[in-house]
Amino acid sequence: MPAEITVHVAGSERSVTEGTTYGDLFEGDRSVLVARVGGELRDLHVPAADGEVVEPVTAAEQDGLDVLRHSAAHVLAQAVQELHPDAKLGIGPPIRDGFYYDFDVETPFTPEDLKALEKTMQRIVNEGQTFRRREVSDDDAAHELAAEPYKIELIGLKGGAAEDAAEGAGVEVGGAQLTIYDNVRRDGSVAWGDLCRGPHVPTTKVLGNAFKLMRSAAAYWRGSEKNPQLQRVYGTAWPTKDELKAYLDRLAEAEKRDHRKLGAELDLYSFPDELGSGMAVFHPKGGVIKREMEDYVRRRHIEEGFQYVGTPHISKAGLFHTSGHLPYYADTMFPPMEMEHAEYRLKAMNCPMHNLIFRSRGRSYRELPMRLFEFGSVYRFEKSGVVHGLTRVRAMTQDDSHSYVTPEQAPAEIEHLLRFVTGLLKDFGLDDYYFEISTRATEGEKKDKFIGSDEQWEAATAVLRDTAAQFGVDLVEDPGGAAFYGPKISVQARDAIGRTWQMSTIQYDFNQPHRFGLEYQAADGSRQEPVMIHSAKFGSIERFIGVLVEHYAGAFPVWLSPVQALGVPVAEEFDDYLRGVLDQMRGHGIRTELDASDDRFPKKIRNASKAKVPYVLIAGEDDRSAGAVSFRYRDGSQKNGVPVAEAIAEIVAAIEDKRQV
Repeated sequence: MPAEITVHVAGSERSVTEGTTYGDLFEGDRSVLVARVGGELRDLHVPAADGEVVEPVTAAEQDGLDVLRHSAAHVLAQAVQELHPDAKLGIGPPIRDGFYYDFDVETPFTPEDLKALEKTMQRIVNEGQTFRRREVSDDDAAHELAAEPYKIELIGLKGGAAEDAAEGAGVEVGGAQLTIYDNVRRDGSVAWGDLCRGPHVPTTKVLGNAFKLMRSAAAYWRGSEKNPQLQRVYGTAWPTKDELKAYLDRLAEAEKRDHRKLGAELDLYSFPDELGSGMAVFHPKGGVIKREMEDYVRRRHIEEGFQYVGTPHISKAGLFHTSGHLPYYADTMFPPMEMEHAEYRLKAMNCPMHNLIFRSRGRSYRELPMRLFEFGSVYRFEKSGVVHGLTRVRAMTQDDSHSYVTPEQAPAEIEHLLRFVTGLLKDFGLDDYYFEISTRATEGEKKDKFIGSDEQWEAATAVLRDTAAQFGVDLVEDPGGAAFYGPKISVQARDAIGRTWQMSTIQYDFNQPHRFGLEYQAADGSRQEPVMIHSAKFGSIERFIGVLVEHYAGAFPVWLSPVQALGVPVAEEFDDYLRGVLDQMRGHGIRTELDASDDRFPKKIRNASKAKVPYVLIAGEDDRSAGAVSFRYRDGSQKNGVPVAEAIAEIVAAIEDKRQV
C-alpha cells in the first residue's frame, strides 16, 4: 500500500499518498499551469515529495505567462519541422508580450508560411498533446539530436557562454543535467521533442486559440554577426482569446502612434541617411517642441538650485579611463581618434567633465550641495539592430546634472531630485509611474563588473531604497541592473495606452569622486570625499520627445504645440482680417499660422485636423463684422462669435495650464 506523505499547499497541510503529482494537488483548477516548490518551477506531472511547500502558478503572474509562451514556442517549432522537415532548431524563449523561435531554413519565411504554420499549430493544440520531461546524459542527448547542429553546440558549450545563449530558452547546459521534453499524443506516441529545461504547461490544450504568429526576421545565432544567420519567427500567446484581442488592439493603436510615422506627418523631424543611423534632425516645428522643453527644464533646474555649465563634445581618452568608463563602457563609445599623438573620444557621458569643474579649485562644505547642470550632447555607438527613431539614437542631448553632497546630505538630495523628477513628469502629462531600483549583481562574473566595496554598495542602496519608500510609489527590484559605479533609481512612466518607458534616472556614485580625487574641506578642517549623485530628468531630450509624440498621438498640450492657433479664412477676402487677429495673438506669445493656400475651405479644415492644431480660428463676414472669430477645437466641436480679446484670453490660459490638451 502506498505510503503517506505530507505537503503544504496554499497555507494548509495535506496528507496524500506517495506518487501524488503536483497536478493532483490542484485537480479541478485548470488555471494552474505549473507548481512552484522552493522557488523552482516544476511540471504538474512530477510527483510531490514529503515536506514540500507547493504553490500554484497561473498565467496571472509573469512566471506562469512565461511558461505558457515557452510552450507555444515549442508548438511553433514542432509545426515548422512538420512543414519544413529540413529546418534546424535554434532556441525559443519567452519574451515580453510573446515568444520567438530561431530556425535555420533554406529560404526565409513568407506571410503565407506563417499562416500555414498557425494552422498547423492550432491542429497540434487541439490534439491535446502533453509535455513530458526526461533526463538524458550529454552523450545520449548528442546522439539523439545528431541532426541538430545548434543543439549540439549548446550541449558542448561549458560555462557562462552556454548559459547566456540558453537564457530563457529552457536549455540546461554547462555541466547541468540535460533534459528533453517530448510532445506526446493521446495514444502515447511521441510527436516531437526538443532539448529543454522546462517546465511546460500540462497540455497543448491550454493554449486554446489565444496565440498568433506576428512576423519573421533575420537573426544571428547567439546574437553574433560571426555566426550563421537564422530565421526568427515571433509570436504572442495569452491566457484567453479576449486578452489576445486586447493585445492586438494595443498594437494597432501603437502603430497609429508610432513617433517615426507621426514625426513625418507632422513635419517634426527626420532621419536622413546621409547623417548615418541613429541621427535625427529637428525641423522648425519639432524645433519648437525641443526649445520649449529646453527652456522649461533650464528654468526648473535654476529654480531647484542648479548652476548651468558647458563642456566640449570630445576629450582625451584618458579622462574616461580616470572615470572608469573605459574599459567598462568601451563597446558603446565611438572608436578613438588619433590627434597630436594622443587618443581622443567623442563624449558618451558628461559626468567626468563635471568632475573637472568641481576639482578646478578648493571646495568647502559650505558650498555643498553643489549642483551642476548642462544640456550635454553625447554620442553612443548603439548597435544598428537596436537603433529606433528618437527612442534609441546615437547622438542625443541630455539634461544632465550632478549633485556633489556630503554623505549626510545624500538622502535629502535624492528626495529633492525625486520630487523634481516626478513634478516634471506630471507637467508633461506622465503622472502614472513607478520606481525601479537597480542594484549590483551579487555573485559570479557579473559581480566583477561593478567597482566598490560591499559596504559602499549596501549603504548606497539602502539610501536609495529608504528615500524612495517615502513617496508611496511601487518600488520594483532590478538586481544586477546598476551602473558599474553605483546603484540607481529610475522612474518608469506608463503612457496613454499602458506601455512603460524608462524616463528619469538618479544614480548614487561613491566611485568617481575617489577616482578623480575630489575633496571638500569639512567643518573640522579635514579633507573629505563628496558623494556624487547623477540625475537626468528627461533622460535624453530626443527620447522624451519620441515618448511624448506617442503618448499624445501627436496632439500635444497647448503649451507644447508647434502651432497653437491656425487661422482658416472662409474665403480669401477674410485673409487680411484674420492675419490681423493672429498678429494680436503673437503679441501675447501665441504661436500662430495663417492658411492662405489656394485649397478650398473644407480641405483647409481637414488639413488643420490632420496637423492636430489645438485651436483653429475661422473667420467669415459675421466674425469680421463683430470683431470676433469662431473656434474649432481638436475634438471637432465649435464655438462661434468669440470676441478677439476673449479668444486671446482663452488660448493664453490654456498655454499657462500645462495639462490642457
